[in-house]
Amino acid sequence: MLASYLLSLREGLEAALIIGIVIGALHQIKRPDLRPVVWIGVISAVIVSIAAALLLTILGAEFEGRAEEVFEGFAMLTAAGVLTWMVFWMRSHAATLKLDLETDVRRAAIKGGMGALFVLAFLSVAREGLELVLFLTAAQISTGGTLTLLGAVLGLGTAVLLGWVLFATTRSLPLNRFFQVTNVLLILFAAGLVAHGVHELNEAGVIPPVVDHVWDINYILDENSLLGQVLKTLFGYNGDPSLTEVLAYFSYFILIWLGFTKVDAANLASKEISKDPAA
Repeated sequence: MLASYLLSLREGLEAALIIGIVIGALHQIKRPDLRPVVWIGVISAVIVSIAAALLLTILGAEFEGRAEEVFEGFAMLTAAGVLTWMVFWMRSHAATLKLDLETDVRRAAIKGGMGALFVLAFLSVAREGLELVLFLTAAQISTGGTLTLLGAVLGLGTAVLLGWVLFATTRSLPLNRFFQVTNVLLILFAAGLVAHGVHELNEAGVIPPVVDHVWDINYILDENSLLGQVLKTLFGYNGDPSLTEVLAYFSYFILIWLGFTKVDAANLASKEISKDPAA
């Protein structure tokens, strides 16, 4: 439940920020008449996200045995990939997110009118919603549907409250720190999904384990104990992992480090160019 709560909070707050920035930009250009179009786009994105969640749930329920293991394995790896993309996207765009959105709103209001603004609002929120759907689909495999749904509802409710506090009052929320902390947690969640996904594909015979059990520490911390289940849900803990699980888990962190190095270098170069008067 904690994993689904944190990710729902993160995704919900991102969506709330986007909506707030778009509405604020309309206020700046004195086009409050376009607000209903934004909300129609938001509601449409929510409906599409719910439909996608129902479709994935129904699809997963159709599989049994080896097919179920394959579905679960690829669902977890896909969710890990989406989470990783989300972390990199925010790291690359966090500094310019507000300015970019305001520019897009002005362009849509001037050139495209209601249709372009609807598409902007729809795509911005749908991206967050579909990312959340993929993660919750993977999370419910190990946590169970009820706890995952409860965590998601509480997380989204908290996001709505924080969004209201941010835009309806003068209180400033430490968003930079919030996203830094959640980025770390999301990376840990994603690494666990990678390991768990590889484990499922080991079980299905899609990926060979090479070595069935690199170690066995279940006598120290049983993966079926309460703490073991929590760590398994959050971080993909396995007391007796295969060699390919271990390699996938640690390779993921290496790829994240290399990716961050590249993104940070690109961001630094972009800042230097923007400061150069000759640029």
